[in-house]
Amino acid sequence: MKRKGLLYFSIILVGFVFLTRLFYLQVLDNVYHNPIKNNSAVKVKYSYPERGYIYDRNGVLLVANQLSYDIMVIPREVKPLDTIEFCNLLKITKEDFIKKLNRAKHYSTRIPSTFLAEVSKNDYAYLQEKMYKFRGFYIQKRSLRKYPINSAPNVLGYISEVNENIIKQKPYYQLGELIGAAGVEKTYENVLRGTKGVQFIQRNRFNKEIGPYKDGIYDTLPVPGKDINITIDTKLQQYGEALMKNKRGGIVAIEPSTGEILALVSSPTYDPNLMVGRNRSKNFTKLYLDSINKPLIDRGLQAQYPPGSPFKIMTALAGLQEGVITPSSTVHCFGGYRYGNRKNAFMSCHCETNGAPVRLDNAIYRSCNTYFATTYRKIIEKYPTAKEGMDAWNKAVTSFGLGKFLNNDLAVGKKGLIPDGDYYDRWYPNVNWTATYNISNAIGQGEILTTPIQLANMTAAIANRGFYYTPHIIKKIQDSSIPEKFKEIHKTTIDKKYFEPVINGLFDVFEKKHGTAHSSKVNGIEICGKTGTSQNTHGQDHSIFIAFAPKDNPKIAIAVFVENGYWGSRWAGPIATLMIEKYLKGETNRPYLENRMLTGSLQDEYDKQLIEEENEK
Repeated sequence: MKRKGLLYFSIILVGFVFLTRLFYLQVLDNVYHNPIKNNSAVKVKYSYPERGYIYDRNGVLLVANQLSYDIMVIPREVKPLDTIEFCNLLKITKEDFIKKLNRAKHYSTRIPSTFLAEVSKNDYAYLQEKMYKFRGFYIQKRSLRKYPINSAPNVLGYISEVNENIIKQKPYYQLGELIGAAGVEKTYENVLRGTKGVQFIQRNRFNKEIGPYKDGIYDTLPVPGKDINITIDTKLQQYGEALMKNKRGGIVAIEPSTGEILALVSSPTYDPNLMVGRNRSKNFTKLYLDSINKPLIDRGLQAQYPPGSPFKIMTALAGLQEGVITPSSTVHCFGGYRYGNRKNAFMSCHCETNGAPVRLDNAIYRSCNTYFATTYRKIIEKYPTAKEGMDAWNKAVTSFGLGKFLNNDLAVGKKGLIPDGDYYDRWYPNVNWTATYNISNAIGQGEILTTPIQLANMTAAIANRGFYYTPHIIKKIQDSSIPEKFKEIHKTTIDKKYFEPVINGLFDVFEKKHGTAHSSKVNGIEICGKTGTSQNTHGQDHSIFIAFAPKDNPKIAIAVFVENGYWGSRWAGPIATLMIEKYLKGETNRPYLENRMLTGSLQDEYDKQLIEEENEK
């Protein structure tokens, strides 16, 4: 009886194994099944789906599709032809013909690949009548991208042809096919691309097509890509791009209550339509080789700058949390802070308090270096060793997302630098270093580096009184939900009660007569912000500004960097407040300031800097 039961079990087990294997081959593995690899009498034809459209947060169309035509080739089917006529038809040289055909042969002699991409509609009509002369070549319809609005190329990205390395890593793609290569197109490639259709056709020994291979059981229809909405507000984005014309730098605006990116401006920029068509490669090369303007670098995500005075807010919050200061603690400033006996051990200050007591509030709105240097030193010296003090300070600062990748859905980015105790142990291996060795960290100089998006996120966390959502660019995916990680709250290490006195100081930056952004005040909007000047060894200092508004229930947090913009209130401050006013009111009511920002240029400064760099060589 036991043997009989074992026999039944064996039969069932073997049957289950066969059924599982059959299911895998017919269903699971069908996506990548390609009978042509094992059967030379089968021809494969692909039909490409329409790529998903991209809209902004308000439904404005940013990326659409346009019909394109590719000349495809199956090398083993190519017969002797009039090469000169063929080249003239395609407007290529004989050398190009040989190079392209050899490339296709190297990829596969039996699998079709793109010989010449993106033939114009006018050329297509003429070519269609002539293609019968050239065996092994045929025309394949495909859609290319089209950009109705000339804006946000750094956000949207572009698509380009796959290369052999990509094909090895992602067998879904064939030579000549397109893939998202930057921006949203790259991050959401799998969502936008859809799934191409495949048709396998049986041929007889005379190479004549006789019908579907195995009655079409392996054939699939194309599945269109999904449409997506991104978080960008196109009107705000275009306004920011206009304000940054003839300037270099970045603007990042975030909705604090969601982490959605409202604007992501990088300047200089370029027309996204340059990345479409037969001239795409040439245009890309030109942009890539522009080592002066660097338009392909997203300055909002990749440019790393010392944050300057806006970082003083971190010093204040860390000091409050560590208990080394209170809102009423005072410091006397006599034009700067001396931290040693050496001649150069002096940090100058321009708060102009002239020895009067400086509390937290006026330290923020007057931007007193002495106050924050004192606070920083107290934090470090609170602990038995400077290393422990640096680690405590580092923990507080990095909890705001500074000094690390934010784990967002943007294709590029830099992590910046927030040093810790180990960093200075490596920097000073044989020295018993102290807080005075890195006192410049207190005011956002020294070794600290941040990106505009990190500062915007820091500002959003302050606006939220101690938490933030990961900044992200995706708002909606057709028939799907956005990743859950963008809905998770990230809490800072600072208690909520310590934010209010700091926010009051940021509010007084605009409200007080001696506030560093008093001239940029916007009637009817309670803005909290901080000006900054970032020291720069190459030319003029950088102009920086962070802000959020309204003070209560904030709708926007923003960071602006203007390279070589002298000081914060000269360029970055006005640009930031104009952006806030535009977003919250839908219009601006400061025509003189707006015109000065729109028409103002720093090109002379950049030219001067370039000449100086050339002379140094």
